[in-house]
Amino acid sequence: MASPKSKLCKEEHFNSFYLEHIQAVNNFAFYKCGDKAASLDFVQEAFSKVWVNCAEIDFAKAKTYLFTTVNNLFLNTVRHQKVVLSYAKASPYLDRTNLNPEYLLEEEEFKNKLQAVISDLTEEQREVFLLNRIEDKKYREIAEMLDISQKTVEKRMSAALKILREKLKGVKI
Repeated sequence: MASPKSKLCKEEHFNSFYLEHIQAVNNFAFYKCGDKAASLDFVQEAFSKVWVNCAEIDFAKAKTYLFTTVNNLFLNTVRHQKVVLSYAKASPYLDRTNLNPEYLLEEEEFKNKLQAVISDLTEEQREVFLLNRIEDKKYREIAEMLDISQKTVEKRMSAALKILREKLKGVKI
């Protein structure tokens, strides 16, 4: 008999799991974001993660995993939008200065490089970095939010900062 963890890896079980939960998880995603296309993207990505991680997911907890994944995907999108909005807020003030165009171009290139490096961080590192640097959360608060130890938050932040320093070393600004 198949173990509860490997049950999802069988195509017929996964298909029935999909059919059983697609409507509810799609409604949940639409409720979270209010956008049909985005909710379908979240649901598709969540089911994809369930399939990829089927061997590690207990079948009894698969529904919870699915809904939590959709929720996390939505929250990551919201965090990203906050970063974009914070840059957009700062942009009008750049035009009021008498900075030379070359400097403005270099600054824009730096922002693009920074965004690329941040997006290359692992999901855990990126989450901790953005919560700390963009939302001004303390390590203790982040640990409580993510239900991890403060030491884990410190390790993830340290790793993220190390990667940022290495990848941004040669960038002029």
